[in-house]
Amino acid sequence: MATGANGPSIASNDLQWYFSQVKGTVEEDITDADIISTVQFNHDGEFLATGDKGGRVVIFQKDLGAKGEYSVYSTFQSHEPQFDYLKSLEIEEKINEIQWLKRQNNNLFLLSTNDKTIKLWKVSERRYRLDGFNLYDEYGAQRDLRSINTLRIPHLVPVNELTVEATPKKLYDKAHMYHINSISLNSDDETYLSADDLRINLWHLDSTTECYNVVDIKPVNMEELTEVITAAKFHPQHCNYFVYSSSKGTIRLCDMRAQALCDQHAKMFEEPEDSTTKSFFSEIISSISDVKFSSCGRYMVSRDYLTVKLWDLNMDSRPIETYNVHEYLRSKLCSLYENDCIFDKFEVVWGGPSNSILTGSYNNFFRIFDRTNNKDACFEASRESAKPKTQLKHCKVGVGPKRRKDEISVEMLDFNHKILHAHWHPTDNVIAVAATNNLYLFTGK
Repeated sequence: MATGANGPSIASNDLQWYFSQVKGTVEEDITDADIISTVQFNHDGEFLATGDKGGRVVIFQKDLGAKGEYSVYSTFQSHEPQFDYLKSLEIEEKINEIQWLKRQNNNLFLLSTNDKTIKLWKVSERRYRLDGFNLYDEYGAQRDLRSINTLRIPHLVPVNELTVEATPKKLYDKAHMYHINSISLNSDDETYLSADDLRINLWHLDSTTECYNVVDIKPVNMEELTEVITAAKFHPQHCNYFVYSSSKGTIRLCDMRAQALCDQHAKMFEEPEDSTTKSFFSEIISSISDVKFSSCGRYMVSRDYLTVKLWDLNMDSRPIETYNVHEYLRSKLCSLYENDCIFDKFEVVWGGPSNSILTGSYNNFFRIFDRTNNKDACFEASRESAKPKTQLKHCKVGVGPKRRKDEISVEMLDFNHKILHAHWHPTDNVIAVAATNNLYLFTGK
């Protein structure tokens, strides 16, 4: 159930979603490198990119005339494992986030980042090859110089098969002491943010040698550290505004016109603490794992461990709407703390013209909130319903010894299977959901 600040509760109702595709292997004994760590549609939804813990990026292209169906377009190794000898620290190749650049021509550009290094990739199609060299034959072997008696001019010839190449164009590194948790492209299409636990840097896409530190919350004495940065996002329309969330459940709005170092925020969004529900786990579950602007830029949506909150930029005192994602887990916080699940970072995304919200849960459940029609529903990403056009069944979780026939007990939930990463097509009712090593595509009515 979800509660609006000035409206009725949102009821679970007949939201209709259908299975479209699943990408990935069926094998149970998957390797850690195969686990998907980020999902992102490009700006027109024609392409969909995923990154995994093995440092690979897979790009899918939309099939012509088919809604919610994609085929593999290109696969490349974005990052390799590295070792920091000065700190004796191993740097994983895991892709933390992918950001598409707006398309200017036939080529595709995207940013990908692991814990320390950000790369700008160019993905292009090769439909022609050079032929007619003087010193080399058509197979690339060197010709006998004595046999050359005419001068040839190299020319382009069409190739039989389309070749897609991924080329690294820029490398942005050595600017973060701590793990990068998010990157965000600016609306000016020239600059972007990169955020780690304690600092946020501003980069220009053309400059790899320098960046500007715009937020620094590192205390002089690290023993006085009380919070860390969890995510940072640029405003979709105003290039001078950005927000960043923290582990204390706050969101700060900063204006780069005010000062170069935005340690003093313009606004801080924080929900008043409820003393009646305060517990040992209150600070942990209030940590914000993700924050996103709506397409109009008027609202923000944030995700903490148990809830999704909707904020109005004109009202920083409290969220205007709060949606419970898995309130039935509140009684299980102790066991979730012991198995470290309480520290899982769930993403949240807008859908449609910012009238729907998508986020994940455990047991491969994901929840969709329809704000326009006051409906919400929980579905499962499972191969059992992996037949084209199959309507997804609504999932319900029961608490206590007595439960309905169509409910699953909270004790039966699988906490090893979780939906941490998902994305919504920018124009269609199509969602991409990452479940371990599988990518599910669903379409809605």
